[in-house]
Amino acid sequence: MKVKGKVFKYPDNVDTDVIIPARYLNTSDADELARHCMEDIDKDFVKKVKAGDVIVAGWNFGCGSSREHAPLVIKTCKTGCVIAKSFARIFYRNAINIGLPILECPEAAEEISFGDEVSVDFDSGVITDMTTGKTYRAAAFPPFIQNIISSGGLLASLKKHSS
Repeated sequence: MKVKGKVFKYPDNVDTDVIIPARYLNTSDADELARHCMEDIDKDFVKKVKAGDVIVAGWNFGCGSSREHAPLVIKTCKTGCVIAKSFARIFYRNAINIGLPILECPEAAEEISFGDEVSVDFDSGVITDMTTGKTYRAAAFPPFIQNIISSGGLLASLKKHSS
């Protein structure tokens, strides 16, 4: 599994209310929610993000509430993955549960710049900044987690393997 896209870069402690502001949580429609993804920190994100683009962030990405809406809206925007120095633990688990690929790699998150083009190989954990030519290594997911992500999330994976 690989993705390739342009980088949208954010600071430390981007919380779930920044990813999807609570004022929009009166609907369960993922497409409607995704129209507001990151708007409090980057009003142009949803206008500019393209399928496969990558969010790169600092420490503790996804801190705050335990709602699954945050990784869901990122995935619904067709973001290829999120690379961060670290993730809030509940966000990390929720991302896997809904099938959003995420990688912890402090060095990559520090050095990759907004607008760079990156490719990510999830099988090896190799992140390549194609703009600078520099490569980074994150821990690759074990096969069972790669299966969850490639299936579209935990429930989809369970359905696929129970039939």
